Amino acid sequence: MNPQDIAGTTALVTGASRGFGRGIATALAEAGARVVGVARDGEALAELRERLGDGFVPVVADAADPVTAGRLLDTHRPRTLVLNAGANPLTRPLHQQTWESFSRPWQVDVQQAFHWCREVLLRPLDPGSTVIALSSGAAVNGSPLSGGYAGAKATVRFVTAYAAAEAERLGLDTRFVSLLPKLTPETELGAGGVAAYAAQQGVDVPTFLEAMGPALTVEQVGKAVIDVLSDPDHGLACLLTPAGLRAMA
Repeated sequence: MNPQDIAGTTALVTGASRGFGRGIATALAEAGARVVGVARDGEALAELRERLGDGFVPVVADAADPVTAGRLLDTHRPRTLVLNAGANPLTRPLHQQTWESFSRPWQVDVQQAFHWCREVLLRPLDPGSTVIALSSGAAVNGSPLSGGYAGAKATVRFVTAYAAAEAERLGLDTRFVSLLPKLTPETELGAGGVAAYAAQQGVDVPTFLEAMGPALTVEQVGKAVIDVLSDPDHGLACLLTPAGLRAMA
């Protein structure tokens, strides 16, 4: 999909009310897409509609609900689907987690990826469609203060790759790509992680951030989605840092 081809198409973004999802929805709207933004926070979605205008369609729904995916895919038939919704993990070491807190990202992030990818394969979407799932850099290096978050995000990447293989086997002209953004203080989830790891290391947040280097911004994540849509050569999975996208093996 060339950049000019995004204009006039429909994009659906889950978790669109805040953080990366908000940045992605904004980038797609600015590229001329009609953006369907899905989130549970109706007030935040309404505020985003005020900012983006009539081209943004807010939908209050739980993206991890097994019924939501099929219903919204049938209603909106998106050319671009971005799976960004996820749980905010409890930032504590393993022994201070409960199974409920540890497994929360599996119940939200992984369920969302499973339900939506499954429904895309069953329908399928129109030829030339693209599904982009937000994994995490934690899927590569782990995240010992985030419970099951890293494992869940690794599984999101696997689910996306499995869907890509099935799409090819079935002869569907649908791309499946996962993005793995680096930890950043620019989102609520990332800020919590930064604070927890700074405390673990016995340093303040500014010192920790200085050691981290440049922070990934939500605008850069939005631009990365546009770049993936514009260039089919990015591959099945890309690590995303402030320096840009890097294809992963």
